[in-house]
Amino acid sequence: MPVYVQHEVLGKVSDVFNAETLWQAPGLALFSRRPLLRDLLERSPREHRGRAPTRCFSHITLMLAQDEVDDDRHLTRGARVRDLAQSLTALHQKDFGDLLGNDDVRYDVVGTDALEPGQVEVKFGHAVYLPAAGEQPLYTVETSRDSAIWQAVCPIYPQQRLALIGHDADLASHAVPAWPFGTAGAILLINDGPDAPIEVQVRPKGAFDCALDPLSGHYLVTAKGDSAGARLLMRVRRAAAASSPAPIAAACAKAAAVWKARAPAAPDSGETAVPFSHRPAAAPVENDATYAPLAQQRVSLVALALPCLSRYHETGAVSMEIGLAPSLQLAADDETAALGFAVDSADQLFAVTGAGRQPIEAPATFTPVDARAVELLAVAPAMADRYRAVLRLPHPIAAPVASGARFAFGRSAPMLAALRVLDSPRFLRLAGGADSASADRIGLSRSAFSFEAEPGGYRIGRLSATQALYHLDDKLAFVACIGEASVEQPYMLPSGHHLVAGHYVLRFDA
Repeated sequence: MPVYVQHEVLGKVSDVFNAETLWQAPGLALFSRRPLLRDLLERSPREHRGRAPTRCFSHITLMLAQDEVDDDRHLTRGARVRDLAQSLTALHQKDFGDLLGNDDVRYDVVGTDALEPGQVEVKFGHAVYLPAAGEQPLYTVETSRDSAIWQAVCPIYPQQRLALIGHDADLASHAVPAWPFGTAGAILLINDGPDAPIEVQVRPKGAFDCALDPLSGHYLVTAKGDSAGARLLMRVRRAAAASSPAPIAAACAKAAAVWKARAPAAPDSGETAVPFSHRPAAAPVENDATYAPLAQQRVSLVALALPCLSRYHETGAVSMEIGLAPSLQLAADDETAALGFAVDSADQLFAVTGAGRQPIEAPATFTPVDARAVELLAVAPAMADRYRAVLRLPHPIAAPVASGARFAFGRSAPMLAALRVLDSPRFLRLAGGADSASADRIGLSRSAFSFEAEPGGYRIGRLSATQALYHLDDKLAFVACIGEASVEQPYMLPSGHHLVAGHYVLRFDA
């Protein structure tokens, strides 16, 4: 495997800002005690024919002790650092001019806490690139362990051919935060131009598995052998300055199996329709109530609408957070969440994991576990004054309903109470540490609306003048605001469509 990034420490130098001292030792190089910068470049050509070099590296990063770089910035406004880079550029062009071709010589001098005063480290190689003045990134590379908290790794510039990311900056051109695979292996990114997709390869080959999920656009990197179970998500996106979307490398694409399970409808054995849990029951539900016919209709909780908390500032609500367990069910009180979503009093959205909190915007897709994706949907403009986003639940919760009867839904209504999963103070935090009330008190009336199953649809009546109701189609696309509906003049909701009330997005199936 070629050396994509070469690091060398020059050792103690009397004056780290003296270009000649760093470039070449006085006298014959044969008798020098250690190789300096010119010798290193000469011994490691970029290209060669036989033993004769035909091209040399021209992008070099020079690292000095951070204290020395800080002192120069304080005393001379960084003049010695700039003079060092310019002087080394001139020496490089003078001694290797015949091996440069059309390449620009670029030096960058940076500080690092890893070096002692007097030490100098150089870095160059096939995967070391220094952008030209004013050159804007073409791509940005980010990684995540949970698909929620993403951390920047590096940019890729239009003229940059290679980038190597891995454990640390000694083994790669860019270090990946929380790299899970130890020091074995790295990821090589190959840029063939703005119209070609970024090619992703593992180095050395077979160190771990890398596959692209075409649905999410993320690369999933998983370990082998003793480190099995470790994984890393990586995404390569067009930078803000680039106009067109990033092409996808088809060679890395692998079909992702994403399917959604739906809980089967259960018979209603009571006088009043009793909602069934989405988890299978150990035994049939029995009671002494009057028998009701098998319910063919059902209502399902398919998503949660995250509110604009700024509308409810008088309640003292400062944040609302919903967590999903590793199973992607709603996390229980004492269960650690694999992924959470929060909204604060300024209506800012956050993804929350064990790695921290990160601002996000909808729409977005997350894969905290490999089994299934979690979608955060944007809301229609007509709903944007009340809601920030819609969280589609990976596991919808269904409850059967009987036809021929009218039921009510709301905070005080027993019907479909099992679908009101946020009816708990643990989701809402109030200012000053005050005891929180149920999250349902924000946006959901005690009696919000009535519904009655009919062949092919449902009759919806608004029971509270302050309750906002929204009709979404079978794809969760906005259809209408339901403002004037009443029990006497109901709104007809087609079967398979959705109704938004409070935090709940309910699908009504006939």
